[in-house]
Amino acid sequence: MPDISTYATGQDLKDALRIQAHAIGFTHFGVTDVSIESDATHLTDWLAEGRHGTMAWMARNHEKRIAPGALVPGTVCVISVGLDYGRDPDAAWDNLRDSERAYVARYALGRDYHKLMRNRLQKLADWLAGELGPLGHRVFVDSAPVLERALARNAGLGWIGKHTCLIDAEGGSWFFLGELFVDIALPVDPPATAHCGTCVRCIDICPTQAIIAPWQLDARRCISYLTIEHEGAIAEEFREAIGNRIFGCDDCQLICPWNKFAQRSDEPDFRVRNNLDQATLSELFQWSEDEFLARTEGSAIRRSGHQRWRRNIAVALGNAETSADVLATLNSAKEDPDVLVREHVLWALGRHAQRAR
Repeated sequence: MPDISTYATGQDLKDALRIQAHAIGFTHFGVTDVSIESDATHLTDWLAEGRHGTMAWMARNHEKRIAPGALVPGTVCVISVGLDYGRDPDAAWDNLRDSERAYVARYALGRDYHKLMRNRLQKLADWLAGELGPLGHRVFVDSAPVLERALARNAGLGWIGKHTCLIDAEGGSWFFLGELFVDIALPVDPPATAHCGTCVRCIDICPTQAIIAPWQLDARRCISYLTIEHEGAIAEEFREAIGNRIFGCDDCQLICPWNKFAQRSDEPDFRVRNNLDQATLSELFQWSEDEFLARTEGSAIRRSGHQRWRRNIAVALGNAETSADVLATLNSAKEDPDVLVREHVLWALGRHAQRAR
Protein backbone atom coordinates (compact mmCIF):
# COMPACT_ATOMS: atom_id res chain seq x y z
CA MET A 1 0.00 0.00 0.00
CA PRO A 2 1.17 3.57 -0.61
CA ASP A 3 2.83 5.22 2.35
CA ILE A 4 1.24 8.58 3.25
CA SER A 5 3.26 9.00 6.44
CA THR A 6 5.38 11.72 4.84
CA TYR A 7 2.31 13.97 5.17
CA ALA A 8 1.02 14.96 8.58
CA THR A 9 -2.60 14.43 7.55
CA GLY A 10 -4.60 13.20 4.58
CA GLN A 11 -5.74 16.80 4.10
CA ASP A 12 -2.12 17.92 3.72
CA LEU A 13 -1.65 15.32 0.98
CA LYS A 14 -4.87 16.37 -0.72
CA ASP A 15 -3.85 20.05 -0.59
CA ALA A 16 -0.50 19.19 -2.18
CA LEU A 17 -2.31 17.13 -4.81
CA ARG A 18 -4.64 20.01 -5.60
CA ILE A 19 -1.70 22.38 -6.06
CA GLN A 20 -0.02 19.88 -8.36
CA ALA A 21 -3.21 19.39 -10.41
CA HIS A 22 -3.48 23.12 -11.01
CA ALA A 23 0.24 23.33 -11.84
CA ILE A 24 -0.24 20.62 -14.46
CA GLY A 25 -3.00 22.69 -16.02
CA PHE A 26 -6.33 21.49 -14.64
CA THR A 27 -8.83 24.18 -13.72
CA HIS A 28 -11.11 22.07 -11.49
CA PHE A 29 -10.24 19.54 -8.78
CA GLY A 30 -12.13 17.51 -6.22
CA VAL A 31 -12.20 14.15 -4.45
CA THR A 32 -15.06 11.76 -3.79
CA ASP A 33 -15.66 8.18 -2.74
CA VAL A 34 -17.13 5.50 -5.00
CA SER A 35 -20.78 5.74 -3.93
CA ILE A 36 -23.22 6.73 -6.72
CA GLU A 37 -26.34 4.69 -5.90
CA SER A 38 -28.99 7.28 -6.85
CA ASP A 39 -27.32 7.93 -10.19
CA ALA A 40 -27.12 4.20 -10.84
CA THR A 41 -30.91 4.00 -10.51
CA HIS A 42 -31.36 6.93 -12.88
CA LEU A 43 -29.13 5.29 -15.49
CA THR A 44 -30.85 1.93 -15.16
CA ASP A 45 -34.25 3.52 -15.75
CA TRP A 46 -32.92 5.60 -18.69
CA LEU A 47 -31.58 2.48 -20.40
CA ALA A 48 -34.78 0.53 -19.73
CA GLU A 49 -36.74 3.26 -21.52
CA GLY A 50 -34.44 3.00 -24.55
CA ARG A 51 -33.40 6.64 -24.41
CA HIS A 52 -29.81 5.74 -25.31
CA GLY A 53 -30.91 4.98 -28.87
CA THR A 54 -28.34 2.92 -30.76
CA MET A 55 -25.55 3.61 -28.27
CA ALA A 56 -25.31 -0.03 -27.23
CA TRP A 57 -22.04 0.67 -25.42
CA MET A 58 -24.04 2.57 -22.80
CA ALA A 59 -25.69 -0.69 -21.76
CA ARG A 60 -22.51 -2.78 -21.81
CA ASN A 61 -20.61 -3.30 -18.56
CA HIS A 62 -23.58 -1.82 -16.72
CA GLU A 63 -22.56 -3.35 -13.40
CA LYS A 64 -19.19 -1.58 -13.63
CA ARG A 65 -20.65 1.73 -14.78
CA ILE A 66 -22.87 1.95 -11.71
CA ALA A 67 -20.15 0.80 -9.27
CA PRO A 68 -16.73 2.44 -9.68
CA GLY A 69 -15.25 -0.01 -7.18
CA ALA A 70 -16.22 -2.88 -9.48
CA LEU A 71 -14.64 -1.19 -12.49
CA VAL A 72 -11.29 -0.91 -10.72
CA PRO A 73 -11.17 -3.26 -7.72
CA GLY A 74 -9.38 -1.73 -4.78
CA THR A 75 -10.43 1.83 -5.62
CA VAL A 76 -11.02 3.88 -2.49
CA CYS A 77 -11.28 7.41 -3.88
CA VAL A 78 -11.84 9.12 -7.22
CA ILE A 79 -9.97 12.32 -8.03
CA SER A 80 -12.12 14.30 -10.46
CA VAL A 81 -10.59 17.06 -12.55
CA GLY A 82 -11.84 19.55 -15.09
CA LEU A 83 -10.28 21.63 -17.85
CA ASP A 84 -11.93 24.78 -19.22
CA TYR A 85 -12.52 25.19 -22.94
CA GLY A 86 -14.85 28.21 -22.85
CA ARG A 87 -15.24 30.44 -25.90
CA ASP A 88 -17.06 33.63 -26.89
CA PRO A 89 -20.81 32.90 -26.76
CA ASP A 90 -21.63 35.89 -28.98
CA ALA A 91 -19.50 34.39 -31.76
CA ALA A 92 -21.38 31.09 -31.36
CA TRP A 93 -24.77 32.79 -31.65
CA ASP A 94 -23.56 34.70 -34.74
CA ASN A 95 -22.45 31.40 -36.24
CA LEU A 96 -25.85 29.81 -35.62
CA ARG A 97 -27.66 32.77 -37.20
CA ASP A 98 -25.70 32.53 -40.47
CA SER A 99 -27.40 29.62 -42.23
CA GLU A 100 -24.66 29.22 -44.87
CA ARG A 101 -21.96 28.73 -42.24
CA ALA A 102 -21.43 25.43 -40.49
CA TYR A 103 -21.89 25.15 -36.73
CA VAL A 104 -19.55 22.78 -34.91
CA ALA A 105 -19.92 22.21 -31.18
CA ARG A 106 -17.42 24.40 -29.37
CA TYR A 107 -15.62 21.44 -27.77
CA ALA A 108 -14.73 20.04 -31.20
CA LEU A 109 -13.28 23.16 -32.85
CA GLY A 110 -9.72 22.30 -31.82
CA ARG A 111 -7.83 19.12 -31.06
CA ASP A 112 -9.50 16.19 -29.33
CA TYR A 113 -9.26 16.76 -25.59
CA HIS A 114 -8.97 13.10 -24.62
CA LYS A 115 -5.23 12.69 -25.17
CA LEU A 116 -4.33 15.98 -23.50
CA MET A 117 -6.45 15.18 -20.44
CA ARG A 118 -5.12 11.61 -20.19
CA ASN A 119 -1.51 12.78 -20.36
CA ARG A 120 -2.08 15.36 -17.64
CA LEU A 121 -3.89 12.88 -15.42
CA GLN A 122 -1.05 10.40 -15.84
CA LYS A 123 1.40 13.12 -14.81
CA LEU A 124 -0.71 13.67 -11.71
CA ALA A 125 -0.69 9.94 -10.98
CA ASP A 126 3.09 9.78 -11.50
CA TRP A 127 3.59 12.69 -9.12
CA LEU A 128 1.44 10.97 -6.51
CA ALA A 129 3.31 7.69 -6.91
CA GLY A 130 6.57 9.60 -6.57
CA GLU A 131 5.37 11.01 -3.26
CA LEU A 132 3.89 7.80 -1.84
CA GLY A 133 5.50 4.87 -3.60
CA PRO A 134 3.73 2.24 -5.75
CA LEU A 135 0.14 3.31 -6.31
CA GLY A 136 -2.88 1.38 -7.54
CA HIS A 137 -4.59 3.67 -10.01
CA ARG A 138 -6.39 4.04 -13.35
CA VAL A 139 -6.82 7.13 -15.50
CA PHE A 140 -10.09 7.72 -17.37
CA VAL A 141 -11.17 10.39 -19.85
CA ASP A 142 -14.47 9.30 -21.36
CA SER A 143 -12.74 6.00 -22.06
CA ALA A 144 -14.55 3.43 -19.90
CA PRO A 145 -17.93 2.83 -18.26
CA VAL A 146 -17.66 5.75 -15.82
CA LEU A 147 -20.48 8.04 -14.67
CA GLU A 148 -18.15 11.01 -14.75
CA ARG A 149 -20.71 13.75 -14.13
CA ALA A 150 -22.05 11.98 -11.03
CA LEU A 151 -18.54 11.55 -9.66
CA ALA A 152 -17.64 15.15 -10.52
CA ARG A 153 -20.78 16.44 -8.76
CA ASN A 154 -19.98 14.34 -5.70
CA ALA A 155 -16.44 15.74 -5.77
CA GLY A 156 -17.83 19.27 -5.68
CA LEU A 157 -16.93 20.32 -9.23
CA GLY A 158 -20.49 21.34 -10.04
CA TRP A 159 -24.10 20.22 -10.11
CA ILE A 160 -25.89 18.38 -12.88
CA GLY A 161 -28.16 20.90 -14.59
CA LYS A 162 -31.60 20.26 -16.03
CA HIS A 163 -29.91 19.76 -19.43
CA THR A 164 -27.79 16.99 -17.79
CA CYS A 165 -24.51 18.91 -18.22
CA LEU A 166 -22.34 19.75 -15.21
CA ILE A 167 -22.45 23.38 -14.05
CA ASP A 168 -19.93 25.15 -11.81
CA ALA A 169 -21.32 28.29 -10.16
CA GLU A 170 -18.00 30.06 -10.67
CA GLY A 171 -17.11 28.76 -14.13
CA GLY A 172 -20.23 27.66 -15.98
CA SER A 173 -20.39 24.39 -17.91
CA TRP A 174 -17.70 24.74 -20.58
CA PHE A 175 -15.16 22.28 -19.17
CA PHE A 176 -13.98 18.74 -19.85
CA LEU A 177 -13.89 16.03 -17.19
CA GLY A 178 -11.40 13.31 -16.29
CA GLU A 179 -10.89 10.91 -13.41
CA LEU A 180 -8.05 9.31 -11.50
CA PHE A 181 -9.12 6.22 -9.55
CA VAL A 182 -6.75 5.57 -6.62
CA ASP A 183 -6.39 2.99 -3.84
CA ILE A 184 -5.66 5.53 -1.11
CA ALA A 185 -8.01 7.28 1.27
CA LEU A 186 -8.25 11.06 0.93
CA PRO A 187 -10.64 13.52 2.58
CA VAL A 188 -13.63 13.84 0.28
CA ASP A 189 -15.18 17.11 -0.82
CA PRO A 190 -18.83 17.93 -0.14
CA PRO A 191 -21.06 17.32 -3.17
CA ALA A 192 -22.11 20.36 -5.15
CA THR A 193 -25.64 21.58 -4.53
CA ALA A 194 -28.00 22.41 -7.40
CA HIS A 195 -28.73 26.02 -8.32
CA CYS A 196 -30.93 25.83 -11.43
CA GLY A 197 -33.92 27.00 -9.43
CA THR A 198 -37.03 27.45 -11.57
CA CYS A 199 -35.05 28.18 -14.75
CA VAL A 200 -36.01 26.04 -17.76
CA ARG A 201 -34.26 27.97 -20.53
CA CYS A 202 -32.28 24.91 -21.61
CA ILE A 203 -35.48 22.89 -21.97
CA ASP A 204 -37.28 25.62 -23.89
CA ILE A 205 -34.48 26.28 -26.36
CA CYS A 206 -33.68 22.67 -27.33
CA PRO A 207 -34.32 22.60 -31.11
CA THR A 208 -35.59 19.01 -31.11
CA GLN A 209 -37.16 18.98 -27.64
CA ALA A 210 -34.70 16.32 -26.54
CA ILE A 211 -34.84 17.47 -22.89
CA ILE A 212 -38.23 15.94 -22.22
CA ALA A 213 -38.26 16.99 -18.54
CA PRO A 214 -35.73 18.39 -16.05
CA TRP A 215 -32.75 16.02 -15.92
CA GLN A 216 -34.39 13.78 -18.54
CA LEU A 217 -32.62 13.67 -21.92
CA ASP A 218 -33.88 11.48 -24.74
CA ALA A 219 -30.72 10.95 -26.76
CA ARG A 220 -32.74 9.75 -29.74
CA ARG A 221 -33.94 13.34 -30.24
CA CYS A 222 -30.66 15.08 -29.38
CA ILE A 223 -28.78 16.81 -32.20
CA SER A 224 -25.44 15.74 -30.73
CA TYR A 225 -26.57 12.12 -30.93
CA LEU A 226 -28.13 12.51 -34.37
CA THR A 227 -25.08 14.16 -35.93
CA ILE A 228 -22.32 12.18 -34.18
CA GLU A 229 -23.50 8.82 -32.88
CA HIS A 230 -26.45 7.93 -35.08
CA GLU A 231 -25.76 5.89 -38.19
CA GLY A 232 -28.06 5.78 -41.17
CA ALA A 233 -30.65 8.33 -42.20
CA ILE A 234 -31.68 11.16 -39.91
CA ALA A 235 -35.44 11.08 -39.39
CA GLU A 236 -37.12 13.82 -41.42
CA GLU A 237 -38.95 15.10 -38.35
CA PHE A 238 -35.62 16.38 -36.98
CA ARG A 239 -33.90 17.66 -40.12
CA GLU A 240 -35.28 21.18 -40.21
CA ALA A 241 -34.63 21.67 -36.49
CA ILE A 242 -30.98 20.71 -36.94
CA GLY A 243 -30.42 23.99 -38.78
CA ASN A 244 -26.74 24.45 -39.62
CA ARG A 245 -25.45 22.25 -36.78
CA ILE A 246 -23.23 19.67 -38.48
CA PHE A 247 -21.42 18.23 -35.44
CA GLY A 248 -23.02 18.46 -32.06
CA CYS A 249 -25.13 21.19 -30.48
CA ASP A 250 -24.50 23.78 -27.75
CA ASP A 251 -27.83 25.59 -27.47
CA CYS A 252 -28.64 24.38 -23.95
CA GLN A 253 -25.25 25.59 -22.72
CA LEU A 254 -25.27 28.84 -24.67
CA ILE A 255 -28.59 29.84 -23.10
CA CYS A 256 -27.64 28.85 -19.55
CA PRO A 257 -27.39 31.95 -17.30
CA TRP A 258 -24.54 30.38 -15.34
CA ASN A 259 -22.31 30.51 -18.39
CA LYS A 260 -21.93 34.24 -18.04
CA PHE A 261 -19.32 33.15 -15.47
CA ALA A 262 -17.63 30.70 -17.85
CA GLN A 263 -13.86 30.94 -17.99
CA ARG A 264 -12.38 31.75 -21.41
CA SER A 265 -9.66 29.32 -22.41
CA ASP A 266 -6.62 29.83 -24.61
CA GLU A 267 -5.31 26.30 -24.28
CA PRO A 268 -3.25 25.89 -27.50
CA ASP A 269 -4.75 22.45 -28.21
CA PHE A 270 -8.25 23.91 -28.13
CA ARG A 271 -7.63 26.73 -30.61
CA VAL A 272 -9.79 26.57 -33.72
CA ARG A 273 -8.50 24.37 -36.54
CA ASN A 274 -9.45 24.41 -40.22
CA ASN A 275 -11.30 27.71 -39.76
CA LEU A 276 -14.24 25.70 -38.42
CA ASP A 277 -15.77 28.69 -36.66
CA GLN A 278 -16.04 30.56 -39.97
CA ALA A 279 -16.23 27.91 -42.71
CA THR A 280 -19.24 27.69 -45.01
CA LEU A 281 -21.25 24.53 -45.49
CA SER A 282 -20.30 24.44 -49.15
CA GLU A 283 -16.58 24.53 -48.33
CA LEU A 284 -16.80 21.66 -45.89
CA PHE A 285 -19.07 19.56 -48.10
CA GLN A 286 -16.35 19.53 -50.76
CA TRP A 287 -13.83 17.74 -48.55
CA SER A 288 -12.92 14.39 -50.07
CA GLU A 289 -12.55 11.46 -47.72
CA ASP A 290 -8.75 11.79 -47.84
CA GLU A 291 -8.99 15.49 -47.05
CA PHE A 292 -11.48 14.82 -44.26
CA LEU A 293 -9.14 12.28 -42.68
CA ALA A 294 -6.15 14.59 -43.01
CA ARG A 295 -7.91 17.65 -41.61
CA THR A 296 -9.56 15.80 -38.73
CA GLU A 297 -6.45 13.99 -37.53
CA GLY A 298 -6.39 14.46 -33.76
CA SER A 299 -9.92 15.90 -33.81
CA ALA A 300 -13.13 14.68 -32.18
CA ILE A 301 -14.82 15.17 -35.55
CA ARG A 302 -13.16 11.98 -36.79
CA ARG A 303 -15.80 10.13 -34.75
CA SER A 304 -18.55 10.97 -37.24
CA GLY A 305 -16.67 9.63 -40.25
CA HIS A 306 -16.74 11.14 -43.74
CA GLN A 307 -20.12 9.68 -44.71
CA ARG A 308 -21.98 11.11 -41.72
CA TRP A 309 -20.05 14.38 -42.07
CA ARG A 310 -21.46 14.84 -45.59
CA ARG A 311 -24.90 13.56 -44.53
CA ASN A 312 -25.03 16.21 -41.81
CA ILE A 313 -23.86 18.99 -44.10
CA ALA A 314 -26.44 17.98 -46.72
CA VAL A 315 -29.17 18.46 -44.10
CA ALA A 316 -27.72 21.85 -43.14
CA LEU A 317 -27.53 22.88 -46.81
CA GLY A 318 -31.24 22.06 -47.07
CA ASN A 319 -31.88 24.45 -44.19
CA ALA A 320 -29.66 27.24 -45.58
CA GLU A 321 -30.96 30.29 -47.37
CA THR A 322 -31.34 29.52 -51.05
CA SER A 323 -28.37 30.82 -53.02
CA ALA A 324 -26.50 29.96 -56.19
CA ASP A 325 -23.63 28.55 -54.14
CA VAL A 326 -25.86 26.35 -51.99
CA LEU A 327 -27.78 25.01 -54.98
CA ALA A 328 -24.59 24.36 -56.97
CA THR A 329 -23.11 22.42 -54.05
CA LEU A 330 -26.21 20.28 -53.69
CA ASN A 331 -26.62 19.70 -57.42
CA SER A 332 -23.03 18.52 -57.65
CA ALA A 333 -23.97 15.62 -55.36
CA LYS A 334 -27.51 14.73 -56.45
CA GLU A 335 -26.12 11.56 -58.04
CA ASP A 336 -23.61 10.89 -55.28
CA PRO A 337 -22.59 7.21 -55.23
CA ASP A 338 -23.18 7.06 -51.47
CA VAL A 339 -26.85 6.19 -51.00
CA LEU A 340 -27.07 7.80 -47.56
CA VAL A 341 -25.53 11.08 -48.68
CA ARG A 342 -27.63 11.13 -51.86
CA GLU A 343 -30.86 10.66 -49.90
CA HIS A 344 -30.15 13.72 -47.76
CA VAL A 345 -28.98 15.78 -50.74
CA LEU A 346 -32.22 15.07 -52.60
CA TRP A 347 -34.20 16.00 -49.50
CA ALA A 348 -32.27 19.28 -49.30
CA LEU A 349 -32.90 20.05 -52.98
CA GLY A 350 -36.57 19.34 -52.40
CA ARG A 351 -36.62 21.88 -49.59
CA HIS A 352 -35.23 24.57 -51.85
CA ALA A 353 -37.64 23.64 -54.64
CA GLN A 354 -40.58 24.04 -52.26
CA ARG A 355 -39.42 27.51 -51.26
CA ALA A 356 -39.17 28.56 -54.90
CA ARG A 357 -42.85 27.79 -55.59
